[in-house]
Amino acid sequence: MNTGVRLLVGLLLFAILIAAGIAIIHAGGYGLTLFVTFPVLLGGVASWVFRPATHFRALMLGVLAAAVASVGLLLLRLDGLICIVMALPLTAPLAALGSWLVYQAEPSGRIRRGLGILLMLPPGMLWDAAAPPPVFEVHTSLVINAPPEKIWKYVVSFPPLPEPHEWYFRAGLAYPTLTRIEGSGAGATRYCEFSTGPVVEPIEVWDEARLLRFRVTESPAPMHELSPYAQVEPKHLHGYLVSKEGQFLLTPLDHGRTLVEGTSWYQHGLWPAGYWRVWSDAIIHRIHLRVLHHIKTLAEKQ
Repeated sequence: MNTGVRLLVGLLLFAILIAAGIAIIHAGGYGLTLFVTFPVLLGGVASWVFRPATHFRALMLGVLAAAVASVGLLLLRLDGLICIVMALPLTAPLAALGSWLVYQAEPSGRIRRGLGILLMLPPGMLWDAAAPPPVFEVHTSLVINAPPEKIWKYVVSFPPLPEPHEWYFRAGLAYPTLTRIEGSGAGATRYCEFSTGPVVEPIEVWDEARLLRFRVTESPAPMHELSPYAQVEPKHLHGYLVSKEGQFLLTPLDHGRTLVEGTSWYQHGLWPAGYWRVWSDAIIHRIHLRVLHHIKTLAEKQ
C-alpha cells in the first residue's frame, strides 16, 4: 500500500475512533472501552500510518497519540485538566502498547496477526454496560490529645474550616468547609458542606463519645474541573463517585488521648475499577485528614 493511500485510510480510521469516543463520552461510558480499548487502537492506527523506524519510536508514537487525544478532549470541552492528567498514566502506556504491537507485526508481514491481537481486546462495551460498581472502603485515623467526651461535639458538627492550602484542593478537588446537624441521636440529619455542595448524612448510630455512623443520601460533584473554558461539566462529575456510608469511631487511650478513626464507604462507575480506586482512595483519605486535623485543633485548644 503506497503512502498516500495509507494516510487516507489512517485518517478515516482516526475519524471513526474520534467519533466513537465522543459518542461514548456523551453517553457516559467511562469504562474499559474508553480507557483501555480506545488507547490501544489509537496507538495501533498511529503506528500503522506513520510507520516508526524503531521500537522506541513506536512506543513514543503511542504516547504522543494519547497526549494529542487528551488535549483534544480538553479543547472540545469533553473533560477537564484534572481528570485528563489522572487518566494519562493509564491511557499513554496502553497507546504505546498498541503502537508497538503493530510495529512488531508489520515489517515481517504479520500485520494481520497484529491487528487480530487488537481486535481480541476485551469486549469493553458489554462489560461497561453490565458490571455493577464495587463498594470501596477508606479508613483514616489520628490520635488526639483530648478525651472522647471533649472530642464528640466536634465529630457531630464543627465550625468552618480555614481555606485549604493544599494544592490539590486549590486546583479544584472538593473539600469540606463545615458541618451542621438537625436533631440529635439516631434519626438526626448531619450536613457536611463541601466546596461543591452539601453531603446529606442521616444518622443511623449515635453512641455518644464512641461511635457516629451515618448513611449518605446526597453527594455533590467531586471537583470543579480545570479548563480553558469558564465551566466544564463532564458526565463523570455526577453519579460516578458516590459516597454510601461513613462513620467516626472514638477509642480512648492512655494519658487522656483518643484514637479517632474516620471511615467512608463509596463506589464509582469508572473502569478499570482498580486503577481509578487508587485516585479516589487518595482523594477521600485527604478529605478525612482535613476533617480530623480540624477536629484535633478544636479539641486540643479547648
